[in-house]
Amino acid sequence: MSHFQILIIGGGNAGISTASKLLLENKNFKIGIIEPSEKHYYQPAWTLVGGGTFDINATEREEASVMPENATWIKDAAASFQPDENSVTCKSGDKYTYDYLVVAAGIKLDLDKVKGLKETLGKNGVTTNYMFQYATYTYECLENFPKGGKAIFTSPNTPIKCGGAPQKILYLGSDYLRRKGILNDSEVHFYSGGTIIFGVKKYAETLLKVVARYGIKTHFYHNLVEIDGPNQIAYFDKYDTEGHVVDRVKQKFDMIHVTPPQSAPDFIKDSPLAVPLDPSVPLIDEEGNPCVPSSLPRSANYFGWVDVDKHTLQHHRYPNIFSLGDSSSLPTAKTGAAVRKQMPVVVQNLLSHMNGQPLTASYSGYSSCPLITGYGKIVMAEFDYDSQPMETFPFNQAQERYSMWILKKYVLPFLYWTRILKGTM
Repeated sequence: MSHFQILIIGGGNAGISTASKLLLENKNFKIGIIEPSEKHYYQPAWTLVGGGTFDINATEREEASVMPENATWIKDAAASFQPDENSVTCKSGDKYTYDYLVVAAGIKLDLDKVKGLKETLGKNGVTTNYMFQYATYTYECLENFPKGGKAIFTSPNTPIKCGGAPQKILYLGSDYLRRKGILNDSEVHFYSGGTIIFGVKKYAETLLKVVARYGIKTHFYHNLVEIDGPNQIAYFDKYDTEGHVVDRVKQKFDMIHVTPPQSAPDFIKDSPLAVPLDPSVPLIDEEGNPCVPSSLPRSANYFGWVDVDKHTLQHHRYPNIFSLGDSSSLPTAKTGAAVRKQMPVVVQNLLSHMNGQPLTASYSGYSSCPLITGYGKIVMAEFDYDSQPMETFPFNQAQERYSMWILKKYVLPFLYWTRILKGTM
């Protein structure tokens, strides 16, 4: 059994940048990183890939190339936690012990929650930008889209990584059809399990104008539950405002971009680290219908995220455990920009805890979403826990700007590989 001073679960953005930052603080820390994947991906660019304006190969690198030099890479997958023993068991059966644990394990795509989705992805006009192997197929669907066709873009009623991504490809796809000269003769639909276009009013007002500009038909309270790929038919459960299913909607399509339902990884969901299920919030109502999570904090009770304080990022029950990124219970958008602000808080508070000092670093809930509204156009949404704008630039970020497109397409990928993963930004 191997022992590490600091054990990190996950070799994505959150895990690698945290390890890098800790080693910048003290290169002698004995850090282990449990991560099974051989490849590391810059996922924020997959929307651009789906729009035909980014090279998919530029989003992929070898995991070994981003692993901090002084960290130990454990090429295995975490399977269970034994926090009372300060240990983690991997799928191989190997067990690792730690003094301190950082959980940054990402999020699970629940493809099985949409009947027929796995069987038809990548064909029949069914695609998703949430997976490396299908992002290029999204652009292929746009290229082959028929005049007078029907395009559907979906967003589930679960928390998802990059909550704006379903809309980004919606607007980018609409702009592609406009440029092709067939938008006015076609139908574009946005089916969302949510209740509104965006949670921050300032940006929502702009997005509603974008929706009107492209003639997009919006359908809220609609959750995708089944796809018949060969016949190109999608089925949605329609909910009322109380979360009850009131109808099953059938819709034909020529292409459909699916944002899969998502949840915490099973090995976290089923562990002592997860948010305890709130008995006051039922999973099903008295009629047997599933209840729809109405907000991100409430939905954390459903999907078993790592139960941490939303400001200190320290576990509520195990003080030597911290968590950040998509697998944490933090009630904010699950984005790389959020991770960039969470990581220094985790590092500072972990170091304080190691030294027996009070935890003084505090996370405000900051997150950012570069909302692509067309080719060369982005609304740079930045906000905090209270859904209040928390903007970086000295101008109105609710306006569509080409400068933010340059930032999204060129600057941020460069910074990701050269600074963010290295813990220097």
